[in-house]
Amino acid sequence: MSVALTGLFSASAALAQSAPAAPDPYGGSNSGLSAGGLAPPGSADGTQSGYDPQQHAATEQSLKQADDKDSGRGLEFVWVNAEAGFQYLSLNTFHANNLVDSQFVKSSQSGPLFGFGAGLRLIFLTLGARFRLGDFSAWQMWTLDAEAGLHMPIGMVEPYFNFGAGYASMGAISGNNALNFQSAGVNIHGWNARIGFGMDIYLTRTISVGALMTGDMLYLKRSQRLTIANPNTPALQQAAQVYANDGSSIGGAATLTGVVGLHF
Repeated sequence: MSVALTGLFSASAALAQSAPAAPDPYGGSNSGLSAGGLAPPGSADGTQSGYDPQQHAATEQSLKQADDKDSGRGLEFVWVNAEAGFQYLSLNTFHANNLVDSQFVKSSQSGPLFGFGAGLRLIFLTLGARFRLGDFSAWQMWTLDAEAGLHMPIGMVEPYFNFGAGYASMGAISGNNALNFQSAGVNIHGWNARIGFGMDIYLTRTISVGALMTGDMLYLKRSQRLTIANPNTPALQQAAQVYANDGSSIGGAATLTGVVGLHF
């Protein structure tokens, strides 16, 4: 019995040694580390994990080009711009307290406006100053404001919101000959606050064109009194009563301008 079992084990061992190794269905070597057809994880240099250094570098380059194309400009630190357009301004939009007598001086005007601004930029935020002059038939209005802007770059197009506040002055007042504002030295001044929305299109990294739409609120006061000589008509008598006292008003303005800018 023992002799028969010994012969059986010897025959099985010889058969196992002569049989070919089963192919690896995953294409790997049939070593003891790939039992069940599972290959070992890739090495640190990526040779077993399908990592291609050239493909990785190409992907990084494509991402960088897409990022450059999206921003289109790079960093900006200093800006200056000039604007020209049209403004409608009413001295008594919200409140009227005898700032001017509307019989002789128009309280609402529309006309051309010119301005320029300059300042600094930090990524999405701009800080600067802006001067504007509205030239109307009955008077002029100029403002000097500090302003801040919040910009949203979308490639070469950049919408933004603008906020400003500062000093406002009304001058070059023309009225009836009996109302000699200039020789009387009448000074009308106050402050203004502004909010606006604009859009710039960057033609190059340093040159942009665009449009800006703003709304202003102006508080103006007149502390000097104007004496009218020989108020011999009812209209002049009424004007004499108006200008014998101080005056003030709270007005509003709407402006649309085209803007050309330089960016550095």
